[in-house]
Amino acid sequence: MTGWTWEYDGYEPAQERLRESLCTLGNGYFATRGALPECAADDVHYPGTYVAGCYDRLTTDIAGRRVENEDMVNAPNWLPLRFRVAGLPWLTPDTAEVLDHGQVLHLASGLLERRTRYALGEGRVLSVRQQRLVHMADPHLASLRTEFTAEGFAGDLDVEAALDAGVTNSGVARYRELDGRHLTRVHTGSVGPDTVWLRCRTRTSDVRIGMAARLSADAPVTDWHEPSRVGQRTRPGLRPGRTVTVVKTVALHTSRDPAISDPLDAAIDRVGAAPGFDELLEDHLTAWDQLWRRAELDVDGEAGDILRLHLFHVLQTLSPHTADLDVGVPARGLHGEAYRGHVFWDELFVLPYLDLHFPEVSRALLRYRHRRLDRACAAARALGRRGALYPWQSGSDGREETQELHLNPRSGRWLPDHSRLQRHVGSAVAYNVVQYCEASGDAEFLHTKGAEMLLQIARFWADTATWDERLGRHRVRGVMGPDEYHDAYPGASRPGLDDNAYTNVTAAWVLARALDVLRTLPEPRRRELAERTGLDQGELEQWEDVSRTLHVPFHDGVISQFEGYGALAELDWEGYRERYGDIRRLDRILEAEGDTVNRYQASKQADVLMLGYLFSPAELRALFGRLGYRLDDDTWRRTVDHYLRRTSHGSTLSGLVHGWVLARARRTEAWKYCQEALRGDIADLQGGTTEEGIHLGAMAGTLDLVQRGLTGLETREGALWLDPVPLPELSSYGFSLRYQGHWGVRLRLERGGLEVRVPPSDRSPIDIRLPDRAVRVSPGETRHLPLPG
Repeated sequence: MTGWTWEYDGYEPAQERLRESLCTLGNGYFATRGALPECAADDVHYPGTYVAGCYDRLTTDIAGRRVENEDMVNAPNWLPLRFRVAGLPWLTPDTAEVLDHGQVLHLASGLLERRTRYALGEGRVLSVRQQRLVHMADPHLASLRTEFTAEGFAGDLDVEAALDAGVTNSGVARYRELDGRHLTRVHTGSVGPDTVWLRCRTRTSDVRIGMAARLSADAPVTDWHEPSRVGQRTRPGLRPGRTVTVVKTVALHTSRDPAISDPLDAAIDRVGAAPGFDELLEDHLTAWDQLWRRAELDVDGEAGDILRLHLFHVLQTLSPHTADLDVGVPARGLHGEAYRGHVFWDELFVLPYLDLHFPEVSRALLRYRHRRLDRACAAARALGRRGALYPWQSGSDGREETQELHLNPRSGRWLPDHSRLQRHVGSAVAYNVVQYCEASGDAEFLHTKGAEMLLQIARFWADTATWDERLGRHRVRGVMGPDEYHDAYPGASRPGLDDNAYTNVTAAWVLARALDVLRTLPEPRRRELAERTGLDQGELEQWEDVSRTLHVPFHDGVISQFEGYGALAELDWEGYRERYGDIRRLDRILEAEGDTVNRYQASKQADVLMLGYLFSPAELRALFGRLGYRLDDDTWRRTVDHYLRRTSHGSTLSGLVHGWVLARARRTEAWKYCQEALRGDIADLQGGTTEEGIHLGAMAGTLDLVQRGLTGLETREGALWLDPVPLPELSSYGFSLRYQGHWGVRLRLERGGLEVRVPPSDRSPIDIRLPDRAVRVSPGETRHLPLPG
């Protein structure tokens, strides 16, 4: 890690898949893992290309049941390019002697470079240098330039390039019993002397994929065809010290693309019109330079280097190109097949960052949810409820994609999966609607699609809550919270927990905000919405009542994760750490022992403490006050301490949330958890999960930790609220943001002071609210503001 580069030196097969994931290149439309082009998929390598939003559904007989799964499809592999000196075997790092090998990911330019020197015997060496890009200016193009240099010999070089539709979704070992063969009806052909093409379809969703490749070389090019592959061959001559260059340029389209007639025709036309590698690179560099300016982040040291890598992968998954697509936030990026490419609640950690840099992308991601609002309402009706129930896992059409069984690799047993009981996804969608609209000032979205989603999510919570005469409060029963360890009470015959604190408090917030939005809607629009949805005054009064009477359980002076949590047994944490070392996946350990984590006060990740992540201390106090509870600093501090001692951090999101909360609750310990969040993927702290895809929520969340967590930045009431809590390890940093039409607003935190610079424009001044005063900063003005304390 050297500022703007991410480097790997030497060839280590055991680390190859992790490197492939972290060296993925993408542009928001598609991404390709950083696999070596001469290597096929096996236990070491896994080349994968994924098109945003391209899913396919298959059914498998497993464990005596028919299991249906929808996957983000592993698209045809455009990478293959193998080589050998004529008469010798094909060269790969696994089969030939490697003298030197290195990979460099250039973050500033979105370029992956590799250099390898293969020993051929008798003093002969073939030096290989490759540069790869997935084009950020034209989202349908990718290119691979390979330079071969002979050291100490002359001879012919065989080069073979291919497009391969014989790929499967087999990148995650625990899914391999499931059918992963998604591509069918493969046809191949050629156009002229240097271009070949391939077309295929997905088996169930019938998405048509067209791919075309052009090969440029210093020798004639011929083509070849196999049932699921098409390729090209060339045989340039090698001379000592002379470099031979081969360039492979590829175009990719699917039938989901707008403004095309046929994906194959579009791919052939696009690759035919594509310029050479140098010109492609120039446009690609300009596009990346613009992205880095819009997402400027200035943090010193190792933390800054890691944050830059995180930002790079966020931008490759969710770029301005995403604004034109019907896609959600894939939890593992476009970097691998973990979670089958599904959309969970990770947008809760991603959109608040995007809102202040790429609001058009946030809007598109919220439109993904709005297009599936009818499906969410159907899911609620299936439970006998009104409103909208968004699924825990979503894919192509918004139905619940959560599997009903999951495999515990430690015990080898397939177990029931109840995580679809995490009903709180709807609250995350509502939170993101409000955050986006406040940051962007997009009143049109709030008054139309945003209000429609808020109304139906609020309606679901009001209809789900049941009145308890004994408590004199409303309750939400039979759910799961963000802590996925607990899905039932010990010995219970049915899954689900009652009154998860996070679920109930966020539901109360949704109801209150929905009421606020409805009150501020223009009267004609409010009447339209009421007529379309059957909303009446009686229902609004019910929302008001439920928003003030939802039950939040407490025990021993702390907020209970759910009703009955305080009666669970304590776990022998030290004993389990001594026996197993890494106990992040405590649930798998206990299940393999014949026990269950449901019996213990033990959490996989932040649950109650998520409330401190979403809401500022003042907001959280007000929320509890509205519910009739007093949440003072001592109660919150005891709550933080209680769950800190009882969380195994089996999710990359957990360290992020704890670092965020501790930055305000107990600053001296915050940096340890911030580091865990920063290092989660680069050090693969979850043990083999990053190679299956990066954790996009955690990566974006670390960016937002600097942007909002440490600055206390909030966008509400038409102002930027700031309440910085500088950590000793991160006391000086700066970033730019886009706020309500202002582009490139610059904030800089230094010890004891805040600098705000607003670029010249015709926009109104920005209101800044600090804990001790309010100031206005006009376009073209820079203000230096001393901070209290």
